[in-house]
Amino acid sequence: MNIKVCGITQLKQLQQLDGLDIDFAGLIFDPSSPRYVGDKLKSDDLKNSDFDLKKVGVFVNMDYDAIMEIVEAYGLDVVQLHGDESPELCEDLSDEVEVIKVFAPGDQQASLDELVADYDAVCDYYLFDNKGSDGKAGGTGEKFNWQWVAKAKIEKPFFLSGGIGLEDLAALKAFKHPDFYAVDLNSKFEKEPGIKDMALLLQFRQGLKK
Repeated sequence: MNIKVCGITQLKQLQQLDGLDIDFAGLIFDPSSPRYVGDKLKSDDLKNSDFDLKKVGVFVNMDYDAIMEIVEAYGLDVVQLHGDESPELCEDLSDEVEVIKVFAPGDQQASLDELVADYDAVCDYYLFDNKGSDGKAGGTGEKFNWQWVAKAKIEKPFFLSGGIGLEDLAALKAFKHPDFYAVDLNSKFEKEPGIKDMALLLQFRQGLKK
């Protein structure tokens, strides 16, 4: 199981995550987020860094040109789209960079396979997260019912997100789906928004291996 840690705001913490063999690090470029990285990390510092982990830019309803300008400035490997982005935008971006499209369960009455169908050919990964009060995916720090995902075919590597903490290790190990690719960690591993607790992340990483 791969690990993504989202909401990074410091170059030092990126270096520490790389040292922990974390697979993906999320950098949030939504100015409304308390973990907004655009005014905290210099683009050249990130672009010129040498990491084994993949640098993921997180965007909400930005257009192609704005996203690609940030991808190029920061040397991002992946974009994660949290808003109402169209399949056409995903397809355009996927010609340049790997794409994660985020979906939220909502009332969980809708078929997940129907929800993602239009995006199947135009992105590399899905990420399933809880729905916030604004109707957008993510940012709640709360879990949703994973059975909504477990009973779907999906047929694309996906991340599970939403309020996942150390106490969920056993449930994550027990969760079975052939396309379950990675877990996405954020608020439950923070000292404050944008500052991660590396000891907790190490504990989680070691717990996955047991």
